[in-house]
Amino acid sequence: MSSTEGARDDRGRAPHGPTTEGAAENIHGPTTERAAEGTAERATWTRAALGEGGALDLLTARFDRHRYAPHAHEEFSIGVCVTGTEIIDYRGGSLELGPGAVVVLAPGEPHTGRPGSDGDGYAYRAMYPSPHLFADGARTVPHFRDAVVDDPQLSAALRAAHTRLSADVDAARPGTGRAVDPWATLAAESRLTELFAVLARRHATAGVRESATAGAAVALAVRDRLADDVLAPPTLTELATDLGLSRYQLLRAFRTAMGMPPYAWLAQYRVTRARGLLESGLRPAAVAGLVGFADQAHLTRWFRRVLGVTPAAYRDSVRAGAARISSARGCRASRTPAGGG
Repeated sequence: MSSTEGARDDRGRAPHGPTTEGAAENIHGPTTERAAEGTAERATWTRAALGEGGALDLLTARFDRHRYAPHAHEEFSIGVCVTGTEIIDYRGGSLELGPGAVVVLAPGEPHTGRPGSDGDGYAYRAMYPSPHLFADGARTVPHFRDAVVDDPQLSAALRAAHTRLSADVDAARPGTGRAVDPWATLAAESRLTELFAVLARRHATAGVRESATAGAAVALAVRDRLADDVLAPPTLTELATDLGLSRYQLLRAFRTAMGMPPYAWLAQYRVTRARGLLESGLRPAAVAGLVGFADQAHLTRWFRRVLGVTPAAYRDSVRAGAARISSARGCRASRTPAGGG
């Protein structure tokens, strides 16, 4: 099958001409179409190289039924709804996004994602800039009181930047014979810095998140305990006893602060740990046991619920991204004079 066969547009339909977007479960490798349970659902995770060894993760997704489990990212999540309607549970409420809407989710803040009630599913493009990368453009880490941004011009610019960067990454994937273009990397880095600065200038608000309450302090203590014992976590009774609380009091405090019960937080934390091990080159079957999942199938179920892609697809993408970053460094080094004149 050629690199364009089996590809789909944001609505899951076959395009009329060549495309640079890969099918789900097929990132930077030979195209193999594996639709989720016979639906048109697609998700492609891409890692793009930025300057000085930096990187930016990108997600292109089209879902009919997929529902994300409550989870949080270490990075900002900036998404543009392309088609359909998506509902995101965030900060105690529900956000409804239609085509063109931009959503900005802060690092560490739990959220979900699911199709709207119209039954048509939804497609979106998301990028995950680190707080440091965002601060480069905004001069400080911005705070967004309102997560949904109504800015058609900026929405179109973010979507175009995502599309171009994804296409450049796909064009330079291993096996195509095309090398990383340093000029394209510089252009993408410059454009993204400008866009993040505009997003912060137009829509960020003054102030920071509220200081921790007593309930939040309980949640943080539980979170740290679970993180320390990821392979053999304590029971709910043990956690509550150690903090001098009833199980209900602990559950209520944790859910209020974290947006999910402790077992769900532990699962998404295990996914975070798994990401690092997959990026180091380990196979999903080996990673599952190292982070506390029963087997690879258990890891895959939670990985998809949190990130929308399988562990194997994620591993292939980030390893390809690392190769491109290394190639870009090599190009720069080869152009540096050896003796200084």
